[in-house]
Amino acid sequence: MVFSYNWLKDYVKNLPKPEKLAELLNLYAFEVEEVKRASGDYVLDIDVLPNRAPDCFSHIGIAREVAAITGATFRVPTPEIKEDKDIKTKDLVSVEVKNKQACPRYTAKAVTNVKVGSSPKWLKDRLKVCGLRPINNVVDVANYVMLETGQPLHAFDGEKIEEKKIIVRFAKKNEKIVTLDEEKYDLDENILVITDTRSPVAIAGIKGGKLPEIDSKTKTVILESANFNPRIIRRGSQRLKLKTDASWRFEHGIDPNLTETAIDRAVFLVQKLARGKAAKGLVDIYPQKVLPKRVKLDFDYLERLLGIRIPVWRIKDTLKKLGFKLMDFRNRSVTVEVPTFRRDLSIPEDLIEEIGRIYGYEKIKATLPTVSLIPSKENFNIFWEEATKNILKEAGFTEVYNYSFINEKDKRIFSGKELVEVENPLSAEQKYLRPSLIPNLLKDIQKNQRYFSSIRIFELGKIFRKKESRQLTGVMTGEAFYQLKGIIDLLFHKLGISDIWYDEYKPTPEESKLVIWHPQKCAEIKVGQEEVGFLGEISQKIIDSFDIEKKVVVFDIDFEKLQELSLEETIYQPVSRYPAAVRDLAMLVPRGTKVVTVLNKINAAGGKLIRDIDLFDVYEGEELPEGKKNLAFHIIYQAEDRTLKSEEIDQMHQKIIKTLEKDPAWQIRR
Repeated sequence: MVFSYNWLKDYVKNLPKPEKLAELLNLYAFEVEEVKRASGDYVLDIDVLPNRAPDCFSHIGIAREVAAITGATFRVPTPEIKEDKDIKTKDLVSVEVKNKQACPRYTAKAVTNVKVGSSPKWLKDRLKVCGLRPINNVVDVANYVMLETGQPLHAFDGEKIEEKKIIVRFAKKNEKIVTLDEEKYDLDENILVITDTRSPVAIAGIKGGKLPEIDSKTKTVILESANFNPRIIRRGSQRLKLKTDASWRFEHGIDPNLTETAIDRAVFLVQKLARGKAAKGLVDIYPQKVLPKRVKLDFDYLERLLGIRIPVWRIKDTLKKLGFKLMDFRNRSVTVEVPTFRRDLSIPEDLIEEIGRIYGYEKIKATLPTVSLIPSKENFNIFWEEATKNILKEAGFTEVYNYSFINEKDKRIFSGKELVEVENPLSAEQKYLRPSLIPNLLKDIQKNQRYFSSIRIFELGKIFRKKESRQLTGVMTGEAFYQLKGIIDLLFHKLGISDIWYDEYKPTPEESKLVIWHPQKCAEIKVGQEEVGFLGEISQKIIDSFDIEKKVVVFDIDFEKLQELSLEETIYQPVSRYPAAVRDLAMLVPRGTKVVTVLNKINAAGGKLIRDIDLFDVYEGEELPEGKKNLAFHIIYQAEDRTLKSEEIDQMHQKIIKTLEKDPAWQIRR
């Protein structure tokens, strides 16, 4: 924002020269972008941060800061108003505020017998330095006081206000207004307006209307000094695409107690420059007064936080210069009354920051901490989460993060009795807490399938059923059932989990209705006799409902169980010194047969001599008998204590074949 150097001199005795002032502000309070000459004055372009808008969007606020930083004397003249006892403001204007939250305070005062004309040169120059165009002595005073105090004001011609009544309300649908710059605006129910009994006369906190403007014939001036809700002004400004100096200030929030101070200053200047007579009293609608906050400041805590001892007299002096009132001194503490124009301060740390910045952060030397640093206790939840994520990333998976909500469509596909509905959802897409990670992972595939020929992603996050729990879910596109099975084996092996096997999935009648899994391509993942998750291909019905072009295979694992089973220490098992032998086995089985069923029978028959079984081919060609498919396995035989003889291997292989042939629907291909 732009400020006048000469103006600041009115409030700060022995104000430093402009170059020095720029340096001081840059070091302590604000970022000064440039200093240049204009109209015999110096223009200070100061970057005021949003949290300091309530007090530093004004010359008085900047002057107070400069005085505190430089140690100079800060002074603000008190306006002396001479009221005409025969004329009362309440007889010339009445005010009705329809919505007290939209307008917490509305102050009005009347000035009569004014002589509207040109402003004196000093006033014009100061407005020009700050980027405003002089209009006439009454309007210029309103703008001058806004730049001086930070409180926007507006002046109405009292004789042009219908029935001498001002109403603050929201606009009606299709209501219109023509502003002072001859622009026409269409209003709606979200825009706050100032009206008389007939029509809008101003857009509240943004722009005045043309109807009651001040002109050369004006004799009675009604000065408005109000406080408006920042959100409502911001919303109205955005809807109308209209930004003004007033709206900019109101959007950042202004002290409600400033309205009376500003209107008194404006009345004083109107009396002085337009020879007006001030009516007695104010019309002041202020139902809920804003009082100063009181914060207790402990000097020992200040010393610990800043890491430096500042003399108590220096602390008190700094606070007083910033406009704070000190009371209730007790040993090494004081209660500080924070003025209402400092809306950014509410806790002791805020006050300590103020003291530190005025004292000078560069004076605080870097020191080592004086407390003992104790390493935090290892968090095993984080440890196993990171370990699991790293294994999957090394296997080529990408981690994703999704919202914890699903919509109505997902509910119909995936829901059960345990679905949790959000009481106040942000949107229809976030109506329920997710009972599974699968729906949002499928959406990820749908959104990204056009960019990637193959997708493999996973998520480790919370799901919500009867209770909250963590779930690990990964998805791959394409014919990847056995490839994903290998990924699971790798994950469990690296987490130190043994005795993993896959059991035939037998859904309950309720689960069967959900049709999530492909009926022939799904298995329970088990460790010992405990089920820890599922591996399966998503059914075509669900794939179609998500507009996914390829097949999708999923592993869905209860991470709480996985973590309990994981071992940080890996048991070393030496590689057998004896050679392995491989025998191939091919068989015809009904198409509905699950591979895991065949694997379980081979393992049961072969016992400890089977080191591994690798399914290397699944074929379902036309030349096969109807309803059949061919499964081909590599069976690896190896003993830990001897070299297996060919006869022993052949004998074991035949035993496996006989075991498999006990099922009349299975046929070994020789």
